[in-house]
Amino acid sequence: MFLTVTGNSALDRVVFIDRFEPETVMRTNRYTTSVGGKGFDTSVVFRALGQTTMAVGLVAGLTGELLHRLLEQYGMLTDLVWTDGETRTAFVISETALGRHSHIITGALDVKPHHLDALVAKVRAHLGDARWCVAAGSLAPDMSPRFFADVAGLAHQAGVPVLVDTTGPALAEAARVRPTILKSNRAEFCSTFGVQAAARDELIAAARAMFRDNNLHNYVMTLGKDGILALAGERTYHAIAPQQQAVNAAGAGDSVSAALVWRLDQGDDWPAALQWAGAVSAAVTLTEGTADCRMEDAERIHPDVIVTEL
Repeated sequence: MFLTVTGNSALDRVVFIDRFEPETVMRTNRYTTSVGGKGFDTSVVFRALGQTTMAVGLVAGLTGELLHRLLEQYGMLTDLVWTDGETRTAFVISETALGRHSHIITGALDVKPHHLDALVAKVRAHLGDARWCVAAGSLAPDMSPRFFADVAGLAHQAGVPVLVDTTGPALAEAARVRPTILKSNRAEFCSTFGVQAAARDELIAAARAMFRDNNLHNYVMTLGKDGILALAGERTYHAIAPQQQAVNAAGAGDSVSAALVWRLDQGDDWPAALQWAGAVSAAVTLTEGTADCRMEDAERIHPDVIVTEL
């Protein structure tokens, strides 16, 4: 099974309207309640790919209870630590006429040392059955930025390959322990490592410098509509899917994590795995729910994903 670790859970409530008009009453029958938190979203994609996944993470309050029910509806295994506070709710306003999204976040977990001890114990317990571990997302307030680095260290000790997808100090800390795959999006990379790169060549040069400085095994950067950049050992690849008429792009980056891990575990080389990652990521944008996707969409898009070695 594929183990995911979420340090900051969330529930996404997405409302679709033509456009936001201040000081008016706006009505719509298009809305969805979805799983949030990068690790949990990665498990959602694993289930869409027909894979067994164990979702481990922190949740709290009534929002956490609703989130737990949603997780189980996907058929994934869960082993959660209940903390104080309240799982975040992300209110997402999707303006379909303008193709833009706005987010309002409420709630926060209140994590105590004994909650973290319990979470680490659960990670240790499930690593024995895991083929890969994905530790992803932001960290709840008061959590050490070393948490995902520590998870990667546990995975190393257990002989389990690990992907870490995060941002800020947590991304920098994770880089130092050299996970099997380090991952972020373009904005997270630039803000974490102080990069101001406008052109693609500048971005690639900066990524390669960070890669060398940390002696990484593999680094993946998602670029939104511009595709996926992957530094795999000595090779650099770019993958891009045909542009889709996006409905909701939330969770597309998390689908890259799931698809890469799934295909690499199946024995694909990096170009083949990236072709699937591009297809699954594009498929996610075609659904209303965060990280939801249909395998038939991914299979249809897959032949048209272009992977180039740079």
